[in-house]
Amino acid sequence: MTADDIHIEIDPRDPTAPYEQVRARLSELARSGALPVGHRLPTVRGLAERLGIAANTAAKAYRALEADGVIETRGRNGTFVAAAGEAADKEAAAAAAAYAQRARRLGLDAGTARAAVEEALRAAYRTR
Repeated sequence: MTADDIHIEIDPRDPTAPYEQVRARLSELARSGALPVGHRLPTVRGLAERLGIAANTAAKAYRALEADGVIETRGRNGTFVAAAGEAADKEAAAAAAAYAQRARRLGLDAGTARAAVEEALRAAYRTR
């Protein structure tokens, strides 16, 4: 897959911000393996031009992806897909462990804590 093969569509009717649409799609492509680890991504300007969005929007998506460990910027060498699946899985496990500890300190029983997580997941995934 080349940078030109990356297919992302921005839906102007979607209430999700354009940068988040880009972030979510690139993250999905990386986690699925469609964009393999080490794959070079287009420049911020190149991505913005290809998608018809502002360069700042593309840059915001790249910053979020880098913060999530999905991509890595190697200075003048470019931006590449990182080992996103492993990083995301580790971060999710750490967040789950922190939540479980906090829920226990608050005195919640396991069923109540689990119900809160399930409701939060329903709310988060309903918007996508």
